[in-house]
Amino acid sequence: MPTLDSTDRRILVALIEDPRATNVTLADRLGLSRNTVQSRMAALDRSGVFLSFDRRISARVAGYPLAAFMTVHVQQQKLAAIVEQLATIPEIVQAHGLSGPSDLLVRVVCTDAEDLFRITGAIQSCDGVERAETSLDMGELIPYRLHPLLAR
Repeated sequence: MPTLDSTDRRILVALIEDPRATNVTLADRLGLSRNTVQSRMAALDRSGVFLSFDRRISARVAGYPLAAFMTVHVQQQKLAAIVEQLATIPEIVQAHGLSGPSDLLVRVVCTDAEDLFRITGAIQSCDGVERAETSLDMGELIPYRLHPLLAR
């Protein structure tokens, strides 16, 4: 796991503020050489600091205006196979393993309530899924952000 130094953090904060900035623009803005920015960006990319671009695409704009979170209870010995099955459902945009009363937290996007019902059925039909509870996403109140952490 890479650790970020102050120069890496400054570059990342500048990218948050202007995601389309070129290496030259970043170098000028930060008082660094173009080569420094270019090599740092390459190292950050290689180390996995940057997430995939599809995380920046709005599901709503792509035609999926409804989102929901599902807590899924599974038979633990079948977890790997369940995850493989869930990965085949395109409307599942994210899934996390949990500790506590639920085993998985699954985020789905859908076109409407009928589509959500279909997706719920697909999830519940996976061998080893015991039950799932659904909560509609009523709106993102604090968007995903790292700027405050990097800037401090």
